[in-house]
Order: sequence, then structure tokens, then C-alpha cells
Amino acid sequence: MATVTAAPSPETTTVNSTIAIPDISDTAAYPKAVAVPAREEIRMGRAATMGEGINWLTFGVIVAFHLGALAALFFFSWQRLVVMLVLYVLSINVGIGMCYHRLLTHRGYQVPKWLEYFMAVCATLSLEGGPIFWVATHRVHHQNSDHDGDPHTPREGGFWAHTGWLLWGNSLHQQTEVLARYVPDLARDRFHCWLSKYHWIPLVACGVLLFGGGWLTGGPVNAVGMLLWGAFLRVTLGLHATWFVNSATHLWGSRRFETRDDSRNNWWVALVSGGEGWHNNHHAHPVSARHGLAWYEVDPNYYGIWLLSKIGLAKKIKLAKFDRANPKPAGA
Repeated sequence: MATVTAAPSPETTTVNSTIAIPDISDTAAYPKAVAVPAREEIRMGRAATMGEGINWLTFGVIVAFHLGALAALFFFSWQRLVVMLVLYVLSINVGIGMCYHRLLTHRGYQVPKWLEYFMAVCATLSLEGGPIFWVATHRVHHQNSDHDGDPHTPREGGFWAHTGWLLWGNSLHQQTEVLARYVPDLARDRFHCWLSKYHWIPLVACGVLLFGGGWLTGGPVNAVGMLLWGAFLRVTLGLHATWFVNSATHLWGSRRFETRDDSRNNWWVALVSGGEGWHNNHHAHPVSARHGLAWYEVDPNYYGIWLLSKIGLAKKIKLAKFDRANPKPAGA
């Protein structure tokens, strides 16, 4: 449970409410939940997936992107660096942090549908899958954080939490019907269902544009360099930024709140992920759109949401409310 208050701004109204992170049976929050037979329930965690063996497709794709990232180091230019940084912000900050995480998973604020869809497309540029897979996995993580059923707890190994959980077991990226029990809100949205099935299309299109644009502006060498920097290196760095949230922020850092998991606030993970590293704050107040709760906890993803509110595109922004002298998790 998360106690939140709306951000005091002209675009929002102040409210005090208790909002539960959606779980398998949470039909109150999403009244049209999709019923899934028990035989189709998803089992997550190391014990549930190791027996299924390595997912060679996922393994091959991840290895290929890491090799491309290494090759990019031999094709450096300032132009390619700028292109990479712009796409990194769009995919990791706007896409993963602001959209998949704080908007779609936790509903920490609201934006118009056209903007939600645009941000979701940006998220697919990260190679982290479609919205239904990402949001469902993260909601299960919050339900079972560092307990049985958590998809990526470091209690089952640091490598497992960082990358291993993706390399074993059957891929769930296109199993929207099965995952719908965890994301009934997204399962009713045709665009999110389509994007979840074809999440690879925006990244492929981006790669084609990078290669073609690079060729037109600098020939074949520039085309290869643009592709390596704008796709392979950028995606690889973004993957590790997200994976560090799953692993490092449950291993190292400080704890402001006594949560039931091992979540911690980690400044260097916050630096590379746009504020997602203030993870203990987030687990204590998951619905809050702001994760950095102190002046020194820099939170670029929240600043982006704040900027959207100033131009009338983000509303009903929920912020953590707690006693700074005696900080407790929401609902405690």
C-alpha cells in the first residue's frame, strides 16, 4: 500500500489516498480484469525458471549488442556521441523511467493518451520489451520483492538479479494473454497490446534510420558508426543502467525506510538511470512520481514529469508524504 498526496500545482488537486499496487486479484483498482486459468499462471524467480534452460535467442541478442558496443569504441566521433545521448534520454529517461515505470506500472501521474503512446514507443528503443511484459514483471517484483517469486532478487545471486533472470526460461514478451492478469489496465488497450507484440519494430526502424542517415551524411563508415553508437552501445549502456536498479540497489546503499525488502538508495545508480537509484524511497512509496525525496537526491525523471505538468501535459502527480523526523513506508 502506498499513501500519497497529489502535487500542489494548478494542474492537480490535493488528495490523500491509499493506493495498492495492482496484484493478481486486485479487481477493485481495475474492474475489468482479465481472468486467466490457474494453469496459465506465471511462475517467476530462479527456482521456477532455471529448469527450463537457457533462452538462446535472448542470450544471442544480448551478446550481439555487447559485441557491437565494443566495436563502437573504434568509431568515435562527437556527432555520434550526441546522437547516442539524445536517444539514451528518449529511451531510458522518457521511455523506461518516466513511462514504463512511473506512469504505466505505478500510475504516479497522468498524461494524454497520445503522449503515453509516444513515450511507450520511446521505451521500446531500450530493448527491454513491450509495455505489458515490462510492467507485469515489475508489478510482480513489488508484490514479492526479495521473497519467493521475485523475478530478480539478489538473494538468488547478484548475476541472477542483474542479467541471469533474463537468460533462463521461456520468453514472455509476446504472451500478453497470460500476463494480462498482472496488467489488466494495459491488456484492455489495443495499442499497448500491439506494441507488446511488435516491440522490436521501433528499434529496428531506428537502426535503419541511423544507418541510412549516417550514410547520407558521411558515407559507409559513418553509417556503421552511427548504428554502433546510436543503437548497439546506447542500448547496452541503457540495459545495464536498468539492470543495476534490479541488482545494485538491493545490495549497496543507504536505507531511509524500513521496508520488507532489501531496497537501498544508491547515488551512482540514480546517476545513470535518471533517479531510479533512489530505490528504497521508491519501495517505501511506490506510487510516488518523485523518487528523490531529499534536496540532494537528484531525480531527472521526476524533473521531466514536472516539466510536463508546467505545460499542461502531466496531471494528478502523486508525491510521497511522510514524517521526515520519523520516516516510515506508506501504509506503516
